[in-house]
Amino acid sequence: MNTDPFGTQRLREAVLAAWSASPTRFREDANAEEDLRLGAYRDRLLVELAQNAADAAGFGGRLRLSIVDNELRAANTGAPLDAEGVAALASLRASAKRDILGTVGQFGVGFSAVLSVTDEPEVVSTTGSVRFSARRTREIPEIQDHVAARSGQVPVLRMVWPTDSVVPEGFDTEVRLPLRPDVDQAALLENFREQAPDLLLALPGLASIEVDGSVWTSTDSGDTVVLTGPEGTTRWMLRRATGKLSDTAGLGMETSTEWMVCWAVPVTESGVPQPLTEDVLHAPTPTDERLSLPARLLASLPIEASRRHVMSSPAVQEVLAEAAKLYPSLVFGVPAMHRTALVPVPGFPRSDVDAQLRDLLIAELRTQAWLPGVTESLKPASARVLEIPSDALADLLSDVVPNLAAAQLAAPEHAHALAALEISRLRIPEIVAALTGIDQEPSWWRQVYAAIAPFAENDSAIRDNLSGLPVPLVDGRTLPGPRGTLLADEPEFLSDLDVPGLRLVHPEAAHPLLERLGARHAGAAELLDALQEAVERSVADASAGLIVSGLAHAVLGLVGQAGGRPWLKSLALPDSDGDWRAADELALPGSRFLEVLDPDSPLGLLDPEFAERWSADVLSAVGVLTGFAVIVDEEPIGPEHDLADEDEWWSFGTEEPKRVVAVRDLDLVADDKWPDALRLLALEPATWQALREPGGYTAWWISRYALLDGRAPRFWRTASAHDLVGLYDPLPVELGDELAAAAGVRTHLEIKDASDAEDLLERLGDPARSVSHGVSLRAHAALAGSVDVSLLDAPERVRVLSGEAVDAEDCVVLDAPWLLAVLPPNRVVAALDDDAAEPLAELLDLPLASESAGDVTGGELVPWAELGAVVVAAELLGFELPLEGVIVHDQLTANGQRVHWWVDRQNRVHCEDTPDGLARALAWASDHWIDRHVIHAILEDPDPRTVLA
Repeated sequence: MNTDPFGTQRLREAVLAAWSASPTRFREDANAEEDLRLGAYRDRLLVELAQNAADAAGFGGRLRLSIVDNELRAANTGAPLDAEGVAALASLRASAKRDILGTVGQFGVGFSAVLSVTDEPEVVSTTGSVRFSARRTREIPEIQDHVAARSGQVPVLRMVWPTDSVVPEGFDTEVRLPLRPDVDQAALLENFREQAPDLLLALPGLASIEVDGSVWTSTDSGDTVVLTGPEGTTRWMLRRATGKLSDTAGLGMETSTEWMVCWAVPVTESGVPQPLTEDVLHAPTPTDERLSLPARLLASLPIEASRRHVMSSPAVQEVLAEAAKLYPSLVFGVPAMHRTALVPVPGFPRSDVDAQLRDLLIAELRTQAWLPGVTESLKPASARVLEIPSDALADLLSDVVPNLAAAQLAAPEHAHALAALEISRLRIPEIVAALTGIDQEPSWWRQVYAAIAPFAENDSAIRDNLSGLPVPLVDGRTLPGPRGTLLADEPEFLSDLDVPGLRLVHPEAAHPLLERLGARHAGAAELLDALQEAVERSVADASAGLIVSGLAHAVLGLVGQAGGRPWLKSLALPDSDGDWRAADELALPGSRFLEVLDPDSPLGLLDPEFAERWSADVLSAVGVLTGFAVIVDEEPIGPEHDLADEDEWWSFGTEEPKRVVAVRDLDLVADDKWPDALRLLALEPATWQALREPGGYTAWWISRYALLDGRAPRFWRTASAHDLVGLYDPLPVELGDELAAAAGVRTHLEIKDASDAEDLLERLGDPARSVSHGVSLRAHAALAGSVDVSLLDAPERVRVLSGEAVDAEDCVVLDAPWLLAVLPPNRVVAALDDDAAEPLAELLDLPLASESAGDVTGGELVPWAELGAVVVAAELLGFELPLEGVIVHDQLTANGQRVHWWVDRQNRVHCEDTPDGLARALAWASDHWIDRHVIHAILEDPDPRTVLA
């Protein structure tokens, strides 16, 4: 039996001879091995073991990793160890593989990674076994000087010895690594578990990896690899390509001239990609070239000896370019709406290779037809995507806008990918511009509105940009923008109208979005309002010979649903003579209102045949007169309501009217029909309200210009107006007090203006009138200070205390009660108000009585308290006696006449020593004038029973 099947003796002798011939060679080997152990291969142990196992197997290989007796064992299936492989292990220079696609080097320089955990690596195989040993190398006599010079540090992987170890059953090769004491065995295995799934994907030669009993398997079906492990299953979608390098400059002899690239991305069972965010380039096992691509790149790139970085060579650029060409096929392989997830998004590149790949991928993706379009896949370079993700809108616009991408690409999750691909967005203004000027059926437009509506509902910016959205009308025109258009469900009855400016949306295009964008909902009310301008010019149009009958019927039909409007009074309607007149200039045939009008009234009669087609309510709503019309203006700015004598009423009060509620056409009532006219006004709530409006025009005008029995209403009084008896005659017409009062018939003594005052003075001075003293006194009190005297002329005749109406020339106005004793009643004008004398005298242009009164002298000043009966009277009536005394006379004379009491010019009270004189003097002096008669009775009989009785 051959105990050294791989000729290790010869290999040891050759190395030893080299070290002996060149002392520096020992140092170079030691330094090189140390560099590999501490630098390039320091953390690639499992990668290198797995690479060797994959290369040995070629396909379907198994790798088992375990720790047995502090020894890491990596058993694999596949080609066993051979002499060439042993030589490669001991060379520290090159792999035993040459120009074999997909291999990464079996037992090459990467084997130095084992030195990170051991100094005594052993390779056991079915064809023989070998061991490397730092201990045995140090013991070689010929190199003791070298060993001493390096303090015992020797190259491990240069001297190899045969062993008789046997490979475990079921495997072809096993690498055994006695672990140094400083190695954390649990952490080592955990690190292997983490790397196992990625290595299965990177090394198609391996079908399973087992780490300390945990197994990961790989099932490769061509485009999909399914990795199954203890934590479940991971599915990867793959795209592969191979070829030969066209330029191998700068590559070593051991480098293969064939290239292989593979793109891999995790996917769900339904094929939805789960893009990566951080990864490294796999060549095909992990390198230190960091990548930020959504998919993993596994490629047979020329790499440095450390297998950490790619080489700088034309071959690398060629392989990367081939990888970029392959990438769109990976993207195309995932569901359409998930393809953008595989587009590299903008960001800082993780490495130079990352930057190159991103640029290459974006350039390739822009020119390949993979982007989901409305009808077919598109090249991103020429594609456009809607601003809003509406499939329906995209379908509708696909015939209008070329190269339109699928609408769902407008969703936010696609934004970064679209930006990276420089795909232009079709924004709302551009959509509107694309739609402008095209000819489509109204129903097509409605579909467009329906597609846009959900996005415009809560986005004011979108609504603003839709201001020019085309809108088809019933007349065949298409308007640029919905604002000002009308929406109606059944506009057929308007279709025959020749109404310029009526912009009615075609019913098949009508959609709520148009209303949101400024179109008005054209129910009956809105359609009616849209016709206002046409109504207001309808009489002029009829006079010009235009046909307005259609407008009249359409408006009346709408009024039946929507009610009236103030401006409808201008609607042209036919009168009984065949002419067209404004509705408010026509009366409804058969109306009672017609019976009270003057025969020469300018109002016309609505054509009876036309009137039969419409209800009285509808005709009344447009202004046709079925009774008196009422004008309401809540904010009037002047007398501009075309009311009779309106200017006079406007300036009548002290302030201008704050509102106008007035019955019009009062001046058209026949003089002898006013009682009936008033009754009609009382029957209708609107006219009755206008008649009772405080300070209103209607009552003002009727009280002055209406005629009741040939006189204005204010000429008469109601039967219950007792304070006007004798001054005014009772109304000879039966209207009822409430209606009579509303019409201006006088119900009580009231002076509203100068004309009222003048009328009352005239009646007081009329000798033919019999006026009671109380009515006269109250009338004079009401007149005092009632109006500006400059507005009146002084009366020639006045009513005096005798009850007569006399010439005013010799009369005076009573201003003090004691003067009555010296004045004749037929010269005295008096008012039933102590404060009325002066303003009444000014109004009547008469002197006060006191101005011509004489004075008195003599008498004896007596304190009130010394008059016993007076004291009793004050005590019984509960008032204090005046402080000043009274001048008592045995007989008192003033103006040559005997009087009982008097007040002189010094305001001193005089009286005779009689109950009558004392009572009046005490009542005046104590300001109890109203009690003078009671005081008189007490003075005559100073007993409580006098007061009580």
